[in-house]
Amino acid sequence: TSNTSLAIELHVFLLASSLAYLAKTMSGAYMNSMLTQIERRFNIPASLVGIINGSFEIGNLLVIAFVSYFGAKLHRPRLIALGCTVMSFACLLISLPHFLMERYQYETALSPLENSSSSMSMCLINQSQFLVLFTECEQKSGSLMWVFVLVGNILRGIGETPIMPLVISYVEDFSKAENSPFYIGCLQVATVIGPFLGFMLGSYCAQLYVDLGFTDIEVTITLTDARWVGAWWLGILICGSVSLLAGIPFCFLPKSLPKEGLANETELLSMRNTSLLQESGARLKMREITKDFIPFLRSLFHNPVYMLFICITVMQFSAFNGMITFMPKYLEQQYGKSASQAIFLIAVYNLPVICIGYFLGGFLMKKFKISTIHAANIAFWISLTEYLIYFAAYFTVCENSPVAGLTVSYEGIEQVSYMEITLLADCNRDCDCSIKVWDPVCGENGITYVSPCLAGCRASDGTRKYTVRHNTSGFSSGNVSAVLGQCDKEANCDMMLQYFLILSIVCSFIYSLGAMPGYMVLIRSLKPEEKSFGVGIHTLASRVFAGIPSPIYFGALIDSTCLKWGTLSCGGEGACRMYDIVTYRYSFFLLLIIIIILLLCLFVYLFVLP
Repeated sequence: TSNTSLAIELHVFLLASSLAYLAKTMSGAYMNSMLTQIERRFNIPASLVGIINGSFEIGNLLVIAFVSYFGAKLHRPRLIALGCTVMSFACLLISLPHFLMERYQYETALSPLENSSSSMSMCLINQSQFLVLFTECEQKSGSLMWVFVLVGNILRGIGETPIMPLVISYVEDFSKAENSPFYIGCLQVATVIGPFLGFMLGSYCAQLYVDLGFTDIEVTITLTDARWVGAWWLGILICGSVSLLAGIPFCFLPKSLPKEGLANETELLSMRNTSLLQESGARLKMREITKDFIPFLRSLFHNPVYMLFICITVMQFSAFNGMITFMPKYLEQQYGKSASQAIFLIAVYNLPVICIGYFLGGFLMKKFKISTIHAANIAFWISLTEYLIYFAAYFTVCENSPVAGLTVSYEGIEQVSYMEITLLADCNRDCDCSIKVWDPVCGENGITYVSPCLAGCRASDGTRKYTVRHNTSGFSSGNVSAVLGQCDKEANCDMMLQYFLILSIVCSFIYSLGAMPGYMVLIRSLKPEEKSFGVGIHTLASRVFAGIPSPIYFGALIDSTCLKWGTLSCGGEGACRMYDIVTYRYSFFLLLIIIIILLLCLFVYLFVLP
């Protein structure tokens, strides 16, 4: 009976751990999918969004040493429960700005009080609205509310830290040796399901307007509009609820269990005595660890294969982290997709093949008993193949949309301008239009205009959602009409997107296939007594030198290609409304090329080491 009870406790621990794994990976994927929505809601640049994204790694680093050294000596289930609770509180903190800030008001050239059936002049209306905004700017709150998201993401990193190492050590300590790999493999399934659910939830929430159920005006923008903000706060509350539920079972689990399969009371008593002896020797063990810290560190720094592999990991993780952080934005900008569509496509096309690649890579390593040098060769050639295929994505392109004053002149001549003064022309100069507002309209000539006033529109009538603006002298063809929103992308963009997604599937599979051989190079380059410490230093280096800085400099690079910035209520630049997608693509791929060339040089140097 006691054995049955212990088996039940172990299985309850495994089920609870699976839910905890799912909760942490689900919230991570969801936050990554919502970065564009956060950027627009708080009207901040992509570089600041990169800092928010990297803050999760900072939270990990704050407590990873404590968890690594002391976690196994404390009550592990309760420590995991505490981590889940902290994650849940962090999710609540991240969503808090939505309930503290005023309702989202996107830039528009139309008065919120405009009667839907009225006809009104478009000239000077923008200027008058901006004067009102500037006079009221001191009364508005929320300019620094993104700090809640930053702090919440740090706390989320802190809460997640104990889950994986303590769950694995608990399973290893109290399960049969032959059962342990199977149990851990089952847990890894949750780390695949979690991101998929997170991206699906992100795709759904991005379709819902941010002020879901509370807006008192008709929303006139579409999902593909640069001003659209989805219900980013809703999904993170759901993730927090899942985290809270995941922590509850751990509160009722014991600090330790007898080894799975022990048959009688004598064995149980022996197990307990062994556990007490281990605890009494904990202080001595800690002194030994402290004593060996400097010699181990010196030994690792003098291990050329290990140090090179750390550099390789930093380069590889920098490229991967930068790409995955801003991949939804890339699909939005390059192919004219909504955030919801971009998130959905990433989840459906990439996550399943990554899962298959990880399993297949591990199976092949075990099946053919591949040596370290062969594993390094496989990792190199797989990486090289992946990068060459990925660069083929450079040719799956769409050109800049024609926007008067930004990518084309008002006469339709192609010319890219980063200066707002080019938004003014003879056809709109007498309207005294504001060049700050972003409220695009699409003309019958296929050219987008930044606002109806800048298009030369004189009047507006019809419904707010499908407003037709007559007397549009800004068009080269004379008095024609314009409709709300940007013009659609060129016809072949959807086909180019399909090519890009096919390439991304192939690259994701190849990348995941080479992950296990690369990891084996790391493990086998270390002495048995150095493995735990070496893996810890490797994780620390990848977080400090790749996980934190890469989203920041990728974000800053993306910001440098912005053609039209949004405007804060008190003036100043907000979130970017439109990018020069050609320069965006050049810069994005150039940075990746630099990182990858350095990476391949390190790989080559790894082979020539004696």
